[in-house]
Amino acid sequence: MYVANDEELTAERLRCRRLLREFNTADPADEEGRRATLGRLLSELGENSWIEPPFRCDYGSNISIGARFYANFDCVILDPGLVEIGDDVFFGPGIHIYTATHPIDANERIKGPELARPVRIGSRCWIGGRSVILPGVTIGEGSTVGAGSVVTSDVPPNVLAAGNPCRAVRTLR
Repeated sequence: MYVANDEELTAERLRCRRLLREFNTADPADEEGRRATLGRLLSELGENSWIEPPFRCDYGSNISIGARFYANFDCVILDPGLVEIGDDVFFGPGIHIYTATHPIDANERIKGPELARPVRIGSRCWIGGRSVILPGVTIGEGSTVGAGSVVTSDVPPNVLAAGNPCRAVRTLR
């Protein structure tokens, strides 16, 4: 649990917002400059990885991305918890990843503390457009998540998974 309005966390989010503004409004032809900004924003950005603007996140420093990653437009990653993305992962447009969550009990929720649970996406995954990945989920290596899915629980390796809630549909290879 954490308190989001903590002075240090508030300063980290402000740093992130400034870097996001720099990235999202940079000249599209300045790929080197945009990549440098992503390098300052994220914990790790693997070789030949790219995020299309606009991109949004809370901190950036909790996001680790492997090599040859690609995220299409409108990616949102709420990252008070760790987000680990493997190599050769592709995101369709409008992917949302949430590590932040709140107590379900209203009396606890209004007290303010929030929760964060890590999200892990294995190498060689493809996440179809407009999918949402909820806190604490692991998507196994080599899996594909169909467009529009809401991933509420772990996805095994090497499966096609889809739906709301997202479920394994069939094994891949």
